[in-house]
Amino acid sequence: MSRIGKKAVAIPSGVTAAIDGGQLSVKGPKGTLAMTLSDNIKYEVGEGSISVQPANDTREARAFWGMQRTLVQNLITGVTEGFTKVLEITGVGYRANSQGKTLKLQLGYSHDVDFAVPEGIEIKTPDNTTIEISGIDKQKVGQVAAEIRRWRKPEPYKGKGIKYRGEYIFRKEGKKK
Repeated sequence: MSRIGKKAVAIPSGVTAAIDGGQLSVKGPKGTLAMTLSDNIKYEVGEGSISVQPANDTREARAFWGMQRTLVQNLITGVTEGFTKVLEITGVGYRANSQGKTLKLQLGYSHDVDFAVPEGIEIKTPDNTTIEISGIDKQKVGQVAAEIRRWRKPEPYKGKGIKYRGEYIFRKEGKKK
């Protein structure tokens, strides 16, 4: 039995959910999200909640149960609150600047890195060493954060690079004399 899967996902006021043609679509104050439904899972939109149960007693259905419930919860959270990831830049001369639909990064290369912001994602730079990525789709927000971080991963000797807020960078000692 999945502990997560057993719990029904509450639908807050102002949010509507509907199942049509193998798709679960959720509409809320921040927008609309949809996901493709798995054949191994039964979804029931009830009064004020969405219930997720395995459709049969196979191992695959039980394995997908908790994950599918979490994906439904992410849809609800996305259209009500949204998701945010914060990146921090460390290093002399490393900085970021958001200009419309482009994020301009200066990361110690001989050229500036221009990152095109995808549709549905909003990027803010409150200061030149902080990047706030927000949107309603959790997977897309995480993917954009990972792509930006990939330009200059934090290195273990001085800790220079782009890291997630709250991420611990294991520091190494330099070479001995």
